[in-house]
Amino acid sequence: MTSVERVGRVLVPGGSFRSRHVVGRNLRWYRARYWIVLSGFFEPVFYLLALGVGVGQLVGTVDYRGAEVDFDVFVAPAMLAASAFNGAIFDSTINIFAKLKWQKTYDAMVATPLTPGDIALGELATSQLRGALYSAGFLVTMLALGLVQSWWAVLALPAALLIGMSFAAIGLAGTTWMRSWQDFEYVLIIQLPLFLFSATFYPLETYPEGLRWLVQATPLYHGVELVRQLVLGEVHWSALVHVAYLVAMLAIGIAVAGRRFHRLLTT
Repeated sequence: MTSVERVGRVLVPGGSFRSRHVVGRNLRWYRARYWIVLSGFFEPVFYLLALGVGVGQLVGTVDYRGAEVDFDVFVAPAMLAASAFNGAIFDSTINIFAKLKWQKTYDAMVATPLTPGDIALGELATSQLRGALYSAGFLVTMLALGLVQSWWAVLALPAALLIGMSFAAIGLAGTTWMRSWQDFEYVLIIQLPLFLFSATFYPLETYPEGLRWLVQATPLYHGVELVRQLVLGEVHWSALVHVAYLVAMLAIGIAVAGRRFHRLLTT
């Protein structure tokens, strides 16, 4: 057993390097439907141009950690984090549900040497390849628009990947409990408030004091703050807290997803 296989088995019971076959299958599917991938890149760019640049002309600057920051510079890192978040949720919920409940793709996979752990790892890896493409493209767009303020921003890409992996793992686990397409309404009920109220468009201090603790407890807030600190060069010790929160999310999501996939595909 290779070191990669051992890591896979630790992350997901039964996982191994065979998951590369799941990734290869998914990449071939996306290659024939490249427009789906491109659409996911343009959505956060449009948000940035409409809200960051457009509304930014009206707002001017915001106070972030005692410094005046242009609104578009403040919003851009949040859009990078939100892009990783939205892409991960889409990939790990709708796509997985279709293969699991409707197309029965995984039933065919487990008839081969692939295990449920291989499938879970392969789907997680695929979502990260797509997330890496979105995040890298968006970061280049930010550079072109002059919205990157520090060399710390080179770490924004791995930070965005961590955000994507964490939400993809949780989404993967949650999807295994969905019974029908109507259950995706619950996903939207969670996704939209997280997107709007995670200090995405205005500083934490603008919230009523009684609600700040609730905002700080949400997972996307930690992702937004981590990327924002890196892009603005305002790196603080709290960045370690944000990383620890996201890593814990990732570990829990992978553990639950691995066990749920094993139960659904072997019983």
